Parts: sequence; structure tokens; C-alpha cells
Amino acid sequence: MPLPVSREDFAVVKTYKIVVLPGDGIGPEIMEGALELLEGVQQRLGNFRLEYDFRKAGAAYYQESGEPIAQETLQAIQEAHAILKGPAGLPQVRKPDGTEAGLVGGVLRIGFDLYVNLRPIRLFPNTSNPLKGKMADDIDYLFLRENTEGLYISRGVGIVTDQAAMDTLLLTRKGCERISRFAFNLALQKKKGAPEDGEKRVTLVEKSNILRSFAFFRKIFLGLAEEMPEIDAECLYADAAAAALITRPEHFQVVVTENMFGDILSDLAGATVGGLGMCPSANMGDRLAYFEPIHGSAPDIAGKNVANPISQMRAAAMMLDYLGEKEAAEVIEETIWQALEKERFRMTPAGCIEGGMRKAVEALKDELERSCENI
Repeated sequence: MPLPVSREDFAVVKTYKIVVLPGDGIGPEIMEGALELLEGVQQRLGNFRLEYDFRKAGAAYYQESGEPIAQETLQAIQEAHAILKGPAGLPQVRKPDGTEAGLVGGVLRIGFDLYVNLRPIRLFPNTSNPLKGKMADDIDYLFLRENTEGLYISRGVGIVTDQAAMDTLLLTRKGCERISRFAFNLALQKKKGAPEDGEKRVTLVEKSNILRSFAFFRKIFLGLAEEMPEIDAECLYADAAAAALITRPEHFQVVVTENMFGDILSDLAGATVGGLGMCPSANMGDRLAYFEPIHGSAPDIAGKNVANPISQMRAAAMMLDYLGEKEAAEVIEETIWQALEKERFRMTPAGCIEGGMRKAVEALKDELERSCENI
């Protein structure tokens, strides 16, 4: 009698080297939850394997070493297929100039030219949000932030005297062109258009009525838009965009903007879909990428078993999609959707998990088994 054939017997098992940076505060605990879900996906699909290289980085490491990340870790990152990062930094750990120390993102983004910061904004079932009448999937767009230029290029190099301080905003043609092209291509690739009308739409958020740098960005963006007439390209001033993200979020499919505007407005967007604990992000360049939640390390709730691990889990799903494991990525997204739709666990208005984070992790692992039964 022949032995039963399993999925592993005929699938090619691919192996990916993943550098894991657990980070600070709640980072290690939500990372643990995400890795448990990743382990479940690997076991049930059986066609890929993740090999982890755990490294220290962030504020706690800065206190030990005087640097946010070791050179050896940067070398390991260069040799990895991807990086999975937890939130890093602690508000009380500061440099002599008063800025926060232990923030790894700037080192990685500038050092490896990770010019794309992609933040999916999606409303899941049974998540509290301040917008009346919005149903699951009424809000579903991609927020695209240029990651290496803008005002944040002045990090650590601004001019300061006793009487004044100055930081410089820099936008280059190369930077504006490549992030705009990425946005247009993303709009074409996204399965669904804007929830409002199904249109493929890219919205540039800028301030060209005041600043010449944004007039420069706008001109480049609209020039590239002429090459893609199938996409509805529009421009919104940043203040108008802030209002529109609240009053009609269903209008958007892809939003693209400068570094600091993107940092601020994507957090505002996160508040409309249940809080930052629901929002993952990808930081991508032409050769490397890392994946993380968009929120901070929340040291005030660290170790209390109440943190929301979904942002870290969805970041892991984005990593799988980047690696080409799209089925596994979709399984994680669907698992989270189903667990929330069935109310396997609930979140407090503050975005924490009722009954503790472990309750959510166990519910998601159980739901994952159910999701994989039909594969």
C-alpha cells in the first residue's frame, strides 16, 4: 500500500534568511506573537522555510554601546533576504542634542536607500474607529511615503544657535520621479480601485501653493501622470488632505507624499482604522527591504500582555509577499480578517487587547488552522 503523499513531498521548499530586530518596549512581545503565526503558516503550507538571525538594535542597545545598531548587524542585513523589525526607541533615551537616540529606521532607510515607505490603511471588521457609518473595507488604500528626502533629510545635521534653529527640506528630481513611478505602478497592480468608485487613483499630497520644493514635486508627478492616462492622478494640499482622509477616506486608492507629511498623515489615517496597532509598513529599496509596525515601542504597556500584535503580524505578511510567498501572505491577512469578523477577540477603544495579547495570538493561531484546511 503506497504511503500518503503530503504537500512537502512534492513542493520545493525555499529557504529565506531573515534578520529579526525585536526592538524596544512592546517590540519583543509582539514579535514573538508574529513569529508564532509565521511558524504556523510554514508548517501548514510546507513550501518555504524562514531562518532567523536575531539581533539587538534600538534604544536598549544604544544604552549598551552608544550606537543604535552594530556594524555586524548591518553586514548581516546586507546578506539577508529581508528584515523583520519591531518598534524601536524609548522616549527617555536621548542624544546630547535632545533628539531621540536608538531610532534604527533612519540608519536603515538612508544607509540602504530604502526610498519607499508603504503603509496599507484598511478597515477590518469589528474594529473601533471614530468615523460613523464606515463598514469593513470602506477604507482600503495604500499610503506611500518618500523615505530618504524631504524635511527628515536634516536629521542630525540641522543648524542650531542660541537664537535660532534651521532644518532644510530637500527634494530631488530622482527622488520625486522614483516614488511617483512606484505609486502609479502600485495603483495599476492593486486588485481593487478606490472603494468610492472603483477608480485607479493616485493622490499627491503637497503644499505647492506655499513652497517651491512642492511645486517642483507636483510638476514631476503630473508629468509622469501623462504617461499613464488610465490612472486618475490628482493633487491635494496637505491641509485639505488631512480633512479628506477623515471625511471621505473611501475616495483614495494610493496616496503619495513627502517624508514628514507622510509620517504625520499616515498616523492620522491609522486612527481611522482602529489605531496604529492595526497598521504595518514596508521600507523598500531596489535591493533590500525591512518590515515593521508603524507605531512606537509603547513602553508604558510593555510587559503587561495587552499590546495589539496585529501590526507586527501584518508586517510579517508584507514580508512574505515581498519574498514572493503571496499565498502565505494572503493566508495571514485572511486569518486576521476572519478572527476579527468572528469576534474571536476584541480590542479596547485604546487599541489594546481585551483579555490580554496571548488571547489574540492563540485565537489567530487557531483561526490559521481553519484557514489552511481549505488550501
